[in-house]
Amino acid sequence: MARAVTSAGRVVEILRELILDNTFPPGARLAETELAEQLGVSRTPVREALRQLAAEALVELPPNRGARVASWSLDELESVFELRATLEPRLTGMAAARAGEADIAELDELATRMLAVGSPGPDQDRDALVPLNTAFHGKLVRLADAPAFAAALAGAVRTPLIMRNFHAYDDASMRRSLAHHIEIVAAFRAGDPQWATAVMTAHLRNARAVMLRTVAPHSVQRDEQTH
Repeated sequence: MARAVTSAGRVVEILRELILDNTFPPGARLAETELAEQLGVSRTPVREALRQLAAEALVELPPNRGARVASWSLDELESVFELRATLEPRLTGMAAARAGEADIAELDELATRMLAVGSPGPDQDRDALVPLNTAFHGKLVRLADAPAFAAALAGAVRTPLIMRNFHAYDDASMRRSLAHHIEIVAAFRAGDPQWATAVMTAHLRNARAVMLRTVAPHSVQRDEQTH
């Protein structure tokens, strides 16, 4: 992991990248001294970087136990998806009833770009999916114009969880996810809120299956560490 680091900001960028691509998996210990040696910096920028990444929910800093890559138990993850499954399909249906032609065109462009960068193959760029996916789902929430629901959903959706989710997708799950975005746009064009709601429900069930498969082994390790 030897890399040239020229600024404290780069320490944050490098550690974030290593966490999100699972070089440092959930629960992995992040020792300041070792990281400083590997990156060729003092411990101070590493310590500052870990604090920033903790603020982003990528790192946990339990008292007197050292930094670790953030992890989620199966129960915590189930709770997140239960809340999302309650709120997000409903918001999507509300958005479908409100969307105009320009809104649908914007969603179509985002879904098409996600298909281009996310489809399995040599040109796939999973990291490029993150801002596109955020923009797509954010657009749905804004169109729904339901501030109370939007606030509750924002509290449940953590970016690190979504980012790691994309890296965890197998080819079949990725194709389903990308197709769901395309189909949601089709439902909007048809002016069919029920269709849009159903597709978002399927979209979340697909994401839930991926995350449970990915997090389960780390959850077992976490339980062992706490007993």
